[in-house]
Amino acid sequence: MEVDLTFRSRRSNVLARHGMVATSQPLAALAGLDILRAGGTAADAAVATAAMLCVVEPTSTGIGGDAFALYYEARTGRVYALNGSGRAAAHASIDALRAEGYTRMPTFTGHTVTVPGAVAAWQDLLQRFGRMSLADVLTPAIRTAEEGYPVSEWIALGWATQVPKLLRTAAWKSGDVSNGPPQPSGHELLLDGRAPRPGEIVRLSTLAVTLRGIAAEGAKYIYHGEFARRLCEHVQRYGGWLTPEDLAAHTSTWEEPLTVQYRDITLHECPPNGQGLVAILALHILAGFDLPALSEADRVHVMIEALRLAFADAQTWVADPAHRALPLATLLSPEYITRRRAAIRFDRALPHVRSGVPLAANQDTVYLSVVDAEGNACSFIQSLYMGMGTGLVVPGTGVALHNRGALFSLDPHHPNALAPRKRPYHTIIPALTTRNGTLHACFGVMGGHMQPQGHVQMVVNLVDLSMSPQQALDMPRWMVAAHQGPVGAQEPGGLVYIEEGWPFSLLADLARRGHHLAPMTGRGRAIFGGGQIILRHPETGVLIGGSDPRKDGCAIGW
Repeated sequence: MEVDLTFRSRRSNVLARHGMVATSQPLAALAGLDILRAGGTAADAAVATAAMLCVVEPTSTGIGGDAFALYYEARTGRVYALNGSGRAAAHASIDALRAEGYTRMPTFTGHTVTVPGAVAAWQDLLQRFGRMSLADVLTPAIRTAEEGYPVSEWIALGWATQVPKLLRTAAWKSGDVSNGPPQPSGHELLLDGRAPRPGEIVRLSTLAVTLRGIAAEGAKYIYHGEFARRLCEHVQRYGGWLTPEDLAAHTSTWEEPLTVQYRDITLHECPPNGQGLVAILALHILAGFDLPALSEADRVHVMIEALRLAFADAQTWVADPAHRALPLATLLSPEYITRRRAAIRFDRALPHVRSGVPLAANQDTVYLSVVDAEGNACSFIQSLYMGMGTGLVVPGTGVALHNRGALFSLDPHHPNALAPRKRPYHTIIPALTTRNGTLHACFGVMGGHMQPQGHVQMVVNLVDLSMSPQQALDMPRWMVAAHQGPVGAQEPGGLVYIEEGWPFSLLADLARRGHHLAPMTGRGRAIFGGGQIILRHPETGVLIGGSDPRKDGCAIGW
């Protein structure tokens, strides 16, 4: 197969032979590349990059969040899925929240802090596929946190929006029943009580101390002892339930990826509790259409409808499978896929979309892609969920805590209902494609419910439309509004966010079919996320990298 390298983008592809890193911040990409050049594997470089992102892009990720990874092992041709998401506290309770006046999960209180799984995932990835120690790969992040770095314009813009949340000021209104008391420890991520301005040097001295502790003691520094005690005391101060016993009980899990054969490639996604199922279902549906032969308007319409159908199923069923069996065999069966595909009409959008398997009666993330000299690949994603998560910073550590528990349901009959020691529905998902057991592409698109939609759009761009990685990322995007309403129900006709760059004739055509379009420009384009792609040329093995122009990042190789 010939890879189309025709230059149609605002930015050219990056090509290399011996290894490549692509992520949303150049200093983080360089940290990973240095590890590759020192002989590290894709796993070593992925952890180094992820740790550096905790320092240079703390608005989106951190030690207080979760992580997922897909790892392609070149020696065996196998793909492994690592679930590094944490679980709710043993004392988590729907009844307790309802007694406090909540009718749905709060967003920024301590109740939404599940056990942060990122550091355990780092260690588990290195132990299975790395050559280096945590101390080795954390060195660039530690040095940068201590010595400081200039903040980019994009990250400074996001940082400024988080100041009221970090300080829990009296004027801050989160929509939660209770915002909790002011938070003095939020100052650890600010400069004299304000966000850093573009170009200012930021030093995160308390975060450096935490990273040094992890380098010296491994993951147990986070999950046992003084750090765990401080974290739990802080979470409880803001209403949460976490205890040191909850942290000590945490484990990552290695799982079998979900797959879909699409044309001549296989897409691999992490299984639930992640939303990778959305991309798998959508591509199963789209495999029955000749997308390259369709007009652009027909193609976009069909893709939107496939994703609406996929979200309706995923948001009905995706949850922690350790707590409730999910009907994956039914959802992925040829009979069911054929039935869902037959629901799509070319002349109009479906007025309402619900799951075809009903229940019984009873925004900020970082992504990185790494391929090493031996052909191993790591697709890795890590997040605090919303910008700086809850905004709660563990005193004296520089660690902001995520709010991933906000995605639980307070409906006790829903598969994703809040329950003790349960993982919530997770938006962050890495992606990886293979062809006949060899690496095709290592990629991801971050950004809440944009992620599976980004995966589908990238696969179609790369496979059906023969675009190069950079061109695939540069293409304007659209995003189905994935409402987490009752049983996967969506707005009549479907609300679709549209990025600037599509021709007016296409937008008019989609509107005539009944799609409710919401154009997004300027800073609003952030909802379309940021992606990274490393494609392996099937004949030469040359690595072809692209990095999203919506972010600060880059692809860099050697």
